[in-house]
Amino acid sequence: MNKIKNLINQNLFYLSLIILSSLIFTFYSGYKGIFPIDSFLIFDAGFKVLNDYHPFRDYWSITGPFLDYIQFLFFKVLGVSWKTYVFHAAIINILLSVITFFFFYKIGLKKIHSFIYAISISILGYPSAGTPFMDHHATIFSLFALMSLILAFKNNNSFYWFSVPVLLGFSFFSKQIPSVYLGFLFISVITVYLTITKFKKIQSTVYLLYGISFLILICGLIIFVNAIPIKNFIIQYVLYPMSIGEERSANLNFNYKNIFSQFKFIYFSLLLLIIPSYHLFSLKRKKLKDLINILILFTFLLSIFIFLYAQLMTKNQILIFFLIPFCLGISHYYIVNYFDSKKLFYLIIFIVIVATSKFHLRFNVEKKFMELSEVDFNLTQGGEILDSKLSGIKWITPNYPNNPKKELFLLQDTKDKIIKEKKIKIIVSDYQILPSITKTVKFAPNKWFDDLSVPNEDNKYSKVYNNFFENKLNEHNIQVIFIVGKSKINYILRHFPNKDCFVKNILNEIVIKINIEKCNFDN
Repeated sequence: MNKIKNLINQNLFYLSLIILSSLIFTFYSGYKGIFPIDSFLIFDAGFKVLNDYHPFRDYWSITGPFLDYIQFLFFKVLGVSWKTYVFHAAIINILLSVITFFFFYKIGLKKIHSFIYAISISILGYPSAGTPFMDHHATIFSLFALMSLILAFKNNNSFYWFSVPVLLGFSFFSKQIPSVYLGFLFISVITVYLTITKFKKIQSTVYLLYGISFLILICGLIIFVNAIPIKNFIIQYVLYPMSIGEERSANLNFNYKNIFSQFKFIYFSLLLLIIPSYHLFSLKRKKLKDLINILILFTFLLSIFIFLYAQLMTKNQILIFFLIPFCLGISHYYIVNYFDSKKLFYLIIFIVIVATSKFHLRFNVEKKFMELSEVDFNLTQGGEILDSKLSGIKWITPNYPNNPKKELFLLQDTKDKIIKEKKIKIIVSDYQILPSITKTVKFAPNKWFDDLSVPNEDNKYSKVYNNFFENKLNEHNIQVIFIVGKSKINYILRHFPNKDCFVKNILNEIVIKINIEKCNFDN
C-alpha cells in the first residue's frame, strides 16, 4: 500500500490532469445528443438487474453481462440517473488513461512522455461514445490485458500474470471479441516466452491459473446466486453469436477503404517501428532482454491487427482510434531503446497532436460515433422535459434531427399513456429509457430488438428464441405490449399465432399498443 501511495504522490500533478481530462471529455460527450439503442442500451440493462431481472435468465442477451452488472452497481450506489450513467463511462475512461500513464512509465518512458500519450487517450477513449457501450469496454479491457502481458514479459511480476486472464475475462464478458482471438494469441506467445526463458519463469506463470480460477469463481457465483441457466448462457452468448460471426466473416469486405484508408493513422504509427525493429533484429548477439523485446513487438503487432479485425467484424461505429497514441507510445519505446532519434520523437509528438485534434473533432464534437454528425446542435432541447433523470442532456437524435421538440412531446405523450395503462405491460422500443421513467416493473425479454439480437426465421436458433420470448410472455402474464417505434412491430407480431388473438391500436405517431387477448403460446 505504501508503494502505491508513494507512486500516486510522486505523480499527483500528472494524475490530476489526466483524471480531470477524462472526466471533462466523457461528460461533455455523454450529455451531447442521443442515439437510440446505443445510448440507452446499458442504462436499461442496469435498471433491469436493479429490479432483479438478469441476462440469459429473464432477457435474451447476445452481448456480455459485465456492463449490465457494473451499471447495476453504479445505480445501486449512486441512484438511477443520467449523471450516474455517464459517470460509469467516465470511470472506465479514467482507468484507461491512468493505467496507460503508468504502463508507459513502467516500460521506461519519461513521465512527461507517458503523460502526453495518456492525455491523448483520455480524449479519444470513452468520449467517442460518452455513455457505457459494450464495444468500448471489450476493447479497453483487452488492451489492459495486453499491457499486463507486456509488463509480465518485462518484469515477470506475479500480479501482472494474474491480471492477464482476469482482464481478458472482463473483456469477454463485455463482448466476445476481440478477447477470444487475443486469448489464442496470448497462449501461443506465453509458450514462446517460457521456451526462450528455458522454463525458469514457469512459477510466475502459475499465477495465470490463479487468475483463471478467480475469474471462474466470480462467474460461477453470479450464475449460481442469480439462478442463470447455463444452457441459456451457452446458446445466447456462444452458439447464436457464433452463427452470426460465421456469416460476417464470410461477408467481410476487404476493400481499400475498409482495410487501409480509415485506419491510416494506426498503420502510420506502426510504420515508425520499422527502423528500431531493424536494429533490434540485426543485433548479432541477442541478449535475453532483446529476445523478450522481439516477443513483445510480435505480440503487440498481432494484437493491433486483431483489434482492427474485430472492429471490421462488428460492423459497428469505429471506436479504436484511441489505439493511435498507444501505438505511438510503443514506437517511442523501441526508438528510445534501439534507435535514439530526436527527429522521430518530434514526428511522434506531432502525430499525437494531429490525431487527437482530428478525432476529437470527429467524434466528441461532431458526434459521428452516435450518427449525429449531420444534426444542428443549436436545436437541442433539455432532456429534463421528459424526465428529471435525464436532466442536463442536450436532446437531439437521428430520428428527429430537425425537430427534437416534437420528438420529446411525442415521448412525453407516450410516457403518460404507458403510466395510465393499468394492465400488465412491457415496452418494446429503441427508447429504452422508457421502463425507468414510467416505472414499468415488467421488462421486454430482449436486451434490444434488431436483426442482430433477434434471430431471423432462417437461423437455426430462431425456434429457441421464439420459445424463450413466448415463455416469458406467459410467465409474466403480459396483457399489453407498447411498441414505441413502428419499425419494431414485425419483431413482435411474429410471435402471435393468428390475428384474432390481439388488438392493435395506434396511439400516436410513434406508439402502437398491442392488447393480448386469447393467444396460445404453448409450444
